[in-house]
Amino acid sequence: MNNKAAALKYDKKNNQNAPQVIATGKGAVAQRIIEKAKEFDVPIFANEALVNSLVDLEINKEIPQELYKGVVEVFIWLMKNEKKFKESN
Repeated sequence: MNNKAAALKYDKKNNQNAPQVIATGKGAVAQRIIEKAKEFDVPIFANEALVNSLVDLEINKEIPQELYKGVVEVFIWLMKNEKKFKESN
């Protein structure tokens, strides 16, 4: 299995300048990250190029500026999906 996964966190309230990578993994570890996300109803965004860039970053460090554009796309997608979810409930 050649799966990869990365989990991001962004906490604007704590003066965080950029999202942080809070978990990464390949293979079985990636599958476990995905399973945990599903278990807690965390939306899953699939982008192979982005995950390839994120998976080797240091945990609990802010993402580098060159990844901002790709990560912004994730957060825009997330906000749109949260809005749709709220409207349907």
